[in-house]
Amino acid sequence: MSERRALVVGATGIAGSNLAHHLVNKGWEVFGLARNPQAGAKIQPLTADLLDKSSVEQALAGRDITDVFICAWLRQPTEHENVLVNGAMVQHLFAALEGAKNLSHAALVTGTKHYLGPFESYGKTMAETPFREDQPRLPGENFYYTQEDILFAAAKRMGFTWSVHRAHTVIGYALGNAMNMGVTLAVYATICRETGRPFVFPGSREQWNFLTDVCDARLLAKQLEWAAVTPHAHNQAFNTVNGDIFRWRWLWPQIAAHFGVEAVPPPETAATLEEQMREIAPIWEQIAAKYGLIESRVDKLASWWHTDADLGRQIECVNDMTKSRRLGFMEYQQTPASFFELFAQLKAARVIPG
Repeated sequence: MSERRALVVGATGIAGSNLAHHLVNKGWEVFGLARNPQAGAKIQPLTADLLDKSSVEQALAGRDITDVFICAWLRQPTEHENVLVNGAMVQHLFAALEGAKNLSHAALVTGTKHYLGPFESYGKTMAETPFREDQPRLPGENFYYTQEDILFAAAKRMGFTWSVHRAHTVIGYALGNAMNMGVTLAVYATICRETGRPFVFPGSREQWNFLTDVCDARLLAKQLEWAAVTPHAHNQAFNTVNGDIFRWRWLWPQIAAHFGVEAVPPPETAATLEEQMREIAPIWEQIAAKYGLIESRVDKLASWWHTDADLGRQIECVNDMTKSRRLGFMEYQQTPASFFELFAQLKAARVIPG
């Protein structure tokens, strides 16, 4: 794939960093764009603030990009602000790429909020499960819809193909991200072990008992590449999950056993992580010092609020993968392995104790 030159937007996030490394390993030339990019093996860092149109134009000037992968967003206090800010980011990106003669494909990573609605009305109006790509949009504002519409308009105007990837709860290695359940649970379990606390499921009884699914970042990377290089997958939206389903009441004790802590089901009133971990910063600093960990600020690792949102849902959440399977994407990932392989990676990198 040496003739393919990828621009990974949000290259330091869970989706973006795993995608960038995957494409490099597959022989692509890769540019990684972020506000604070990190140079990796054969990943060429580009610095830009997507909210600053001129900085994006400067970063991309003279770059002969063939494929764009948009894996970035910024959380705002309201969905209206999410629409304005995250829509502007995608607008500025395509404005900077307007003269790219060889741009052939652009992929957008969104998520299951496409079917559940924004955080401020999360799950109050939802599509029927299992979620399928042809279900109509929910009423009201949703920044995913705005980003899609900007992508569709740019594709029509500039003549490239597109794909949209609706990933559910991405599990993978990345630090300092707004949506990061895998690392958050690893930090939570470590704190429980070091302080002698029980490993209490912080969500709802419904999530404890209902079927659900998640998406390994490595599988998402494979689907993103597949959709870019497979003509019959062009101009399509795809759900992206591991391919298996599970109940947290089955997986939670396995995670607890991995860390050597006591697994406890959800209490009558949800014991949210934001509440449990409110005063935990100095304790994490002590743990980091004790084991020589690379990050002593717990807020740089754990996204308590987002894990609470995922595990606190009182609704079923299962995504159908038939569409991409029918078109030839047959990758599968066992969910427990997604977590345990991530935990091993976090230990090796000294993010959590070994």
